[in-house]
Amino acid sequence: MSSSTQILKCDPSSIHFDSDGRPTFASPDTLAAITAASRHIHAHQPVAFPTETVYGLAALALDPDAASRIFTTKGRPADNPLIVHVSSQSMLASILPSNFTIPPSYQTLINAFWPGPLTLLFPATPPRFQASSPPVIPLSPSGCPAPSANSSGKPSPTRAEHVFRDLDGKIGLIIDGGSCDVGLESTVLDGLHQDGNIRVLRPGGITVEQIDAALKLARTGPSIPRVLVHRRDFVDDSIEQAPTTPGMKYRHYAPAVPVTLLRSSSQPPAAASSVSPSTFLVSLKSSMAENLPPKVGLLAPSESLLAKTLLEDSAIQWHRYSLGSLSEMTVIAHPSF
Repeated sequence: MSSSTQILKCDPSSIHFDSDGRPTFASPDTLAAITAASRHIHAHQPVAFPTETVYGLAALALDPDAASRIFTTKGRPADNPLIVHVSSQSMLASILPSNFTIPPSYQTLINAFWPGPLTLLFPATPPRFQASSPPVIPLSPSGCPAPSANSSGKPSPTRAEHVFRDLDGKIGLIIDGGSCDVGLESTVLDGLHQDGNIRVLRPGGITVEQIDAALKLARTGPSIPRVLVHRRDFVDDSIEQAPTTPGMKYRHYAPAVPVTLLRSSSQPPAAASSVSPSTFLVSLKSSMAENLPPKVGLLAPSESLLAKTLLEDSAIQWHRYSLGSLSEMTVIAHPSF
């Protein structure tokens, strides 16, 4: 365990790639930070670094001892898989089985969304692994497994200070590249089934609609693969008991206080019951301690009429956090996570 955690600044705008995918650095401080991160990783010490989604905790992909330190640092269950981050298709090819051919649907999605918040399931030894291609520097020639840089089960960090608050003393280095752009984990896809369809195992930064549009635009075969969403279009209990991707079996994105979804554009689950705002407020106030005004955070789009109605109740100490406009859903996703 590290006695203290160092934070080094990194300016992503000062990093550029040549035609062969090799990085160049306009900032000496950024080069020094990346060099220090590489030293830590090759010394089997996990390093927190920013991606476009959230801050990740990186280690050597093909070294069991290095990867195991991610699990111990996060308190992560041993059967919760890791996603390997690669910086190029050549790096991906170097860790795939030699007899594996990337499916046309995968190549379409790689061309459309890499580098970006998209993770694909691949065959390997052990049986399957996931690869993602965020816009990161190749800290290791074989890629880096990099789950979110937080204690297992907690909300994912989108700024260096989030990581420091949670993992100070547990890791040696945090690369501070500022706030993450997306704020939501990558979308995880499985396209290895014989039917050729694309299964969404974990929703994330790339939407189902974007995936479907990319496949229709490319149309590499006689039929277009269907995009199937887990627990909406199909159910597979086996992958929940022996998960092939993070977020399917264990508690995920769990805040430290109770969270209630007041309204959604989609239909509620079958077991859920609907209540009016006034009924919800009565139950909320009755659950609080006597003589103390309840403190409640309210996250809502700026146009929300429901939020306006709730804020009229002065018996509750509201803390309003605007998510932005409904016309910009990607903006809303960022503060939500």
